[in-house]
Amino acid sequence: MKLLILGLGAGEIALIALIVLLLFGGAKIPELMRGVGKGVKSFRDGMEGKDENDSAKKE
Repeated sequence: MKLLILGLGAGEIALIALIVLLLFGGAKIPELMRGVGKGVKSFRDGMEGKDENDSAKKE
């Protein structure tokens, strides 16, 4: 079964997830994903031309 996420199958994705789990440990993964989410949000805000101060006022 091909998932077609960057051309990777389910086996390759499971292997990558296992390697990430071994490298970072279970406790660090939520923190890592939170950082990735903040980075993506910052990137999207930058692409829309929003200033960082504008997004801080909303929170």
